[in-house]
Amino acid sequence: MKKFVLLYVGSQEATPEVVELWDKWFASIADRTVDSGNPFGAGKEVNTEGAQDLPYGPDAIAGYTIINAESLDEAAKIAEACPSIAGVRVYEALPM
Repeated sequence: MKKFVLLYVGSQEATPEVVELWDKWFASIADRTVDSGNPFGAGKEVNTEGAQDLPYGPDAIAGYTIINAESLDEAAKIAEACPSIAGVRVYEALPM
């Protein structure tokens, strides 16, 4: 199996209903989860011109999870069921 990083886009208030949806989704992928991840706080983008604060808005990366899947398509299918408010970006983590 290959490893894939799921990056959650956007944020939502952690109401009891939202927490329950996330708990159910995480339970449904428990056998594939390598690292359940963490939510993200404030961030910076660093480049040759220095560091800039990243705005926290509807298109911000809000957290991550690492899963096992056979292919990018399979990982994307798993991500489709995620209760993320705006979307999930799926990337293969390549071996080094």
